[in-house]
Amino acid sequence: MASSGLPMEQIKASMRATWMAGDFGVVAKTVSGAAETFVERLPIVPGMRVLDVACGTGNAALPLSRMGAVVTGVDIATNLLVQGRERAAAEGLAVKFDEGDAEQLPYADGSFDAVVTMFGAMFAPRPEVVASELARVLKPGGLLAMANWNPASFTGKMFKVGSMHAPPPPGLVAPVLWGDEVTVRERLGEKFDAIRTELIPVDFDMPVNAAGAVAFFRKYFGPTQMAFGRLDEAGQAKFAEALELWTGANVAENPEERTLVKNEYLEVVARRR
Repeated sequence: MASSGLPMEQIKASMRATWMAGDFGVVAKTVSGAAETFVERLPIVPGMRVLDVACGTGNAALPLSRMGAVVTGVDIATNLLVQGRERAAAEGLAVKFDEGDAEQLPYADGSFDAVVTMFGAMFAPRPEVVASELARVLKPGGLLAMANWNPASFTGKMFKVGSMHAPPPPGLVAPVLWGDEVTVRERLGEKFDAIRTELIPVDFDMPVNAAGAVAFFRKYFGPTQMAFGRLDEAGQAKFAEALELWTGANVAENPEERTLVKNEYLEVVARRR
């Protein structure tokens, strides 16, 4: 793997700050329905021990708990864990939320019957370490399910635009490669089999125009907020101009008042060898 030239501790600290910036809980609400649909397709039965890696505010963890699973969520962003605990308490759900890193999960080998991650573990900087950890905490035959933004998706294009104007540390691989089928099979093939992938459509549907959508993500989505913060005024103007990708992708009948963008992600399901 290529080196970024920065200490891993510094990279991790930057990632934690990024995901704690803004308020991802607000952003998470825009895809909460997609999360419910994602977990409902999985063969989860009551009593199964399930780990939600990079769980955020519990978009996947909560519906898994409603299905009767014994759910643990883990994330590096402590403010999101607080929101997850509040959401679970409001529904009377016994979800355990832990602080932890997808590359160093704080659980014993074979602790879980299933591991899920939705738009989460894909952002960890060392994908081969992530793949190893996901396998380690699963029991043999255990289920792995991932939902990863793919390069050709609208979100993939947005990340590309962002990296052009506010590039990540050199040497780090693009998170959206977790949404490339060939790459996923290479990363999981050593410790997983029965690997199945499928592109799943998901809409961004927001009650604002494209400019409002840009402003929404700039305010609430940590990566976008931090990217803007690293740019001077001229750089921010270029980035804002690039974000007009939203305008071209908006297929709403009333684009002055609504933004409807057709998006997609790669669903990955596999079994621990």
